[in-house]
Amino acid sequence: MADNENKSVETTSDGTEDITKAWKATEDQKGQAKKLRLFAGLSFFAAIAGEIFGIVKLKQGTFNEGNLPLLIGILVAIAVFAMLGSVLWKKANRHDPAKKADGFKFFVQNQLGAILTLLAFLPLIALIFMDKDMDPNTKKIAGGVGVVLAAIATTVGIDFNPPSVEQYTQDMNACAAQIKAKEATTACSPAVAAQAQEIARDSEKVAAATGGQDVVYWIAPKGGAEKSSHELVFHLCENVSTLRGKNVVSGSVTEAYAQNAKRLTKQLKSEQRQCGFEVAE
Repeated sequence: MADNENKSVETTSDGTEDITKAWKATEDQKGQAKKLRLFAGLSFFAAIAGEIFGIVKLKQGTFNEGNLPLLIGILVAIAVFAMLGSVLWKKANRHDPAKKADGFKFFVQNQLGAILTLLAFLPLIALIFMDKDMDPNTKKIAGGVGVVLAAIATTVGIDFNPPSVEQYTQDMNACAAQIKAKEATTACSPAVAAQAQEIARDSEKVAAATGGQDVVYWIAPKGGAEKSSHELVFHLCENVSTLRGKNVVSGSVTEAYAQNAKRLTKQLKSEQRQCGFEVAE
């Protein structure tokens, strides 16, 4: 069991108390991100399939003597599916971002839309300009349209302000602090607000029940926090009947939530008595 009694208080870069330590996506946010990434993947698959179809038709000589509308249609379809995939992928990253500290992963995860868009366009555009048998006018128009569409779709795919775990942690710190201080919650974005409110609410309840402490106890999830599938309830001390004989870990309310804890025990008065804290009548 970790020793939390002597843990020093950490501070953020702006000097405020580090309430949340490190933001972590909830199971609901992870589920939302997974669905969005699935649909984004299907969209990118459709874009690349369109490119392959265009290359096959190009090799068959379909555009040697015209058929410009078909070629333009293929390019437009690639752009539409690529942009749709990029929008969905960026939305997924808002639910479950990467860590900025993981440089390569952070770059790839946030700019994957632009990378796949280029992959869906460049080979086909290059073959259009290199095709010696295509009608020059068709080549000029289709190539120009392809370049413009690729530029637009790639720009849509670029995330100019990518989210990160570090940024969400900072926002969540500020949000929870504002809630505790009963200030205007200007830092509470949708991604961090719910968790910050839960942390602030349960921290206040624990402090009130324990005389100002911010240490709670819960059953260690089997396989680690990442593999926990059951509901974790945290308690006021390790001596409560629910935790007896169990593998117990302890930490702040924030750390409990970081291990996918769902809520504070509803038996506060009973646990106050079991733990030796003063019970308000």
